[in-house]
Formats: sequence, structure tokens, C-alpha cells
Amino acid sequence: MEEAPTAPTPVVLGIDDLRPLPRATRIARTSREGTRLLEEHRDGFIDELWLDHDLGGDDTVMPVVALLEEAAFEGRPFRIGTVYVHSANPVGSASVVRSLTRWNYRVRRASAQDPAAPTTRRPRR
Repeated sequence: MEEAPTAPTPVVLGIDDLRPLPRATRIARTSREGTRLLEEHRDGFIDELWLDHDLGGDDTVMPVVALLEEAAFEGRPFRIGTVYVHSANPVGSASVVRSLTRWNYRVRRASAQDPAAPTTRRPRR
């Protein structure tokens, strides 16, 4: 008897310094780790990318955003189903959404009420 083929596990990447992101298959806690994580998936399809703006101290997700923008500018955008921005920083998250939308990435702002959003919240900084 033949076994039915199994569907591939979705690739869900998260870049967040604190949240556990239980749906993520891989998590980066800093912008440096985040850019490395994206580069590792450069030639594949990323089903979901979860971005938090503030990554602790002076670190933000903006180097990751710059990598995504540069790839799109060069005509080789990352293949991503949906980018979810789930930051508690409204100005920072608006900047990320605006930047990535400009380069035709599919971006959604996730909130605590969003059923797809991470399950934990952290206090505002």
C-alpha cells in the first residue's frame, strides 16, 4: 500500500526579540540574525514573514526591511506569501508597512485581535 504524499511544512519566519511566535518554524531575535535568516531562504518560498519593529535597545527590523527593498530594487524580490507586521510601535510599524508595500510585497498589519497574530503581547516601550 502506497503512502499518500505529505504536504510540505509551511515556512513561517519570525523576527522578534521577545514574542515566542508559536506558528514560526524559525525565529531571529536581532536584525543581524533576521538578515541571515532571510538570506538562508533567499531561493525558496516563505509562506509568512512576521516582523516586529523594535528588537531591543537600538536595534530595529529596518536592516531586514532594507534587504527586502534592495532585493526588489534589483528585480529579485524575496518570494513571500504575506509579511505580517505585529509591532507595538505604531510609527515604526507604519514605516515598515509603507516601505514594503511600495515594493509590492503583500503586507498585513497584525493586531492582538487578529486571529493570526502571535498569542502573547508585551508592554509598550
